[in-house]
Amino acid sequence: MRAKSAARSLVLACALAALALPAWAQRGGALAPGPGFFPNTAKGERLFKQNCAVCHGENLRGTDKGPPLIHPVYKPDHHGDVAFQLAVRNGSRQHHWNFGDMQPVPGLTAEDVGHITAYVRREQRKAGLF
Repeated sequence: MRAKSAARSLVLACALAALALPAWAQRGGALAPGPGFFPNTAKGERLFKQNCAVCHGENLRGTDKGPPLIHPVYKPDHHGDVAFQLAVRNGSRQHHWNFGDMQPVPGLTAEDVGHITAYVRREQRKAGLF
């Protein structure tokens, strides 16, 4: 009897979570682009230059305001793609460099960050980081 009750509770919790997920994603909670997303590195490059280059540099090599993204610290095995989503949405506390905290970047969607991330990963590959 106890196992059935626990199983019902688990099913109910999963159902409630599934119902709440679309509303959460609409409020900016999504940490990944939606289904059917296909990254566009050219769009990512444009978005990067408009929103990120002022700190991370036009060539992703950093500036006096922010760190380089062409660096082993930002390889996917250390900072996965979701780290970019989180940094853009929530900002990031200083932890590898002495540039201070990164502030959130307003106005970018999960899809925009997906394009930017694809561009960054392409440039990291070209630089031989992975």
